[in-house]
Amino acid sequence: MTEKAPEQIRLVVVGANHRSSSLTLRDRLFIEDTALPAFLERLRASGVGQAMVLSTCDRIEVQAIADDGAAAARRITEVMAEHAGLAAGELGEQLYVLAGQEAVEHVFRVTAALDSLVPGEAEVLGQVKAGHNLARDAAMSGSELEAVLQAAYGAAKRVRSETAIGQRPVSIAAAAVQVARDLHGDLDRGTGLLVGAGEMGSMVARSLLSAGLGALTATHPTGPRAEAMARELDCHVAPYPDLGARLSDFDIVIAAYGSRRRMVTADMVSEAVARRRGKPMFLIDAAVPGDIDGAVDGIEEAFLYGLGDLERVALEGRATREAEAVEAGRIVTEEKERFLRGRAERAAVPALTELRRHFDTVRDEVLTEAGGDAERATRLLVNRLLHDPSEVMREMAADEGLPSRPAPAREAAGKGGWTATERMLKRLFRLGDGKGDGGTGSAA
Repeated sequence: MTEKAPEQIRLVVVGANHRSSSLTLRDRLFIEDTALPAFLERLRASGVGQAMVLSTCDRIEVQAIADDGAAAARRITEVMAEHAGLAAGELGEQLYVLAGQEAVEHVFRVTAALDSLVPGEAEVLGQVKAGHNLARDAAMSGSELEAVLQAAYGAAKRVRSETAIGQRPVSIAAAAVQVARDLHGDLDRGTGLLVGAGEMGSMVARSLLSAGLGALTATHPTGPRAEAMARELDCHVAPYPDLGARLSDFDIVIAAYGSRRRMVTADMVSEAVARRRGKPMFLIDAAVPGDIDGAVDGIEEAFLYGLGDLERVALEGRATREAEAVEAGRIVTEEKERFLRGRAERAAVPALTELRRHFDTVRDEVLTEAGGDAERATRLLVNRLLHDPSEVMREMAADEGLPSRPAPAREAAGKGGWTATERMLKRLFRLGDGKGDGGTGSAA
């Protein structure tokens, strides 16, 4: 188990997320990208020298380094309240404040997307890195904050490579992208057709474009609406009367009109599949009521998915992610403990360096004094090195066992005096475990 070294961890986190706060408060706290540099400057002016800001729809938080975590948290809260146009007291219990090792674990979990509304969201790591880059640009990312974030990136990389937490879709639009890839592989050479201007259809089309769809065409029974769709999605336009003749040109068809009549019939799809010579078609009925004839589902090489089908794919993805989150959490804990142990071990380096310097000085002295006599030199070295520690240990043992001292004083001495020192000596030099010689040699 990792030994705690709270004095080595000066990290403090102040924020509001989807669990701690209302959407109304997060909307007020939200910081636009263009406003982040000015916000960082206000933090600097308040006395917070190292800090980065993470501002998303689900989370607004400041990750900072400070000697006095409580004082820094108050200053950060005041800057956040000022930005939101509120008094600091109005933020109430909707902010979380974390410090030390608890803050380290939080940053690791956030970066690995384990603290998100949906575990494993791929966008989170990019959001953290963007906030980190802004802090660097503002000269507000010092060595301590860098160390925490680089370790967090390492934990996130392990989570991505060793678990499947981000590999299954969790939204209808993401499910559509997954099915499209399953059918067609890479989408960069794929073609898509959006029929109608329904919100869900547009959302699916955008997701496909973001996933690399090679080309998208929009059509609508009303010409001006088709033109507007094309401008919004930055895609091509096709005349609606050409729908049947052009259907075979598209690998993916998204129907989102909702006209209470079948805009895409089974005959249209059957003819299109025949012209495609066996190349599959993926048809998404994103309209309520549906726009695509249900009989299409019986046509070979035509794969029809309605909103219910995509929702089931998404639900399976959420269940998978929840299961994978357990293993991901174990990885994050392991990486957090590795980071904390490394910090604690580095804290011992100055004392160890000084001790080695002292030993080298004593060695040089006894070698000169011994005049080339190896046996005398080694005895002198042992006696010199043990002389002062032996005197101090005798005093500590005597103080702890002195009958004239009150019992509480003896107990206090025992907790931090000889008893604790004896245990430490046995641990340092492996005394009594068969690995050492069982003794300390003679002391002057």
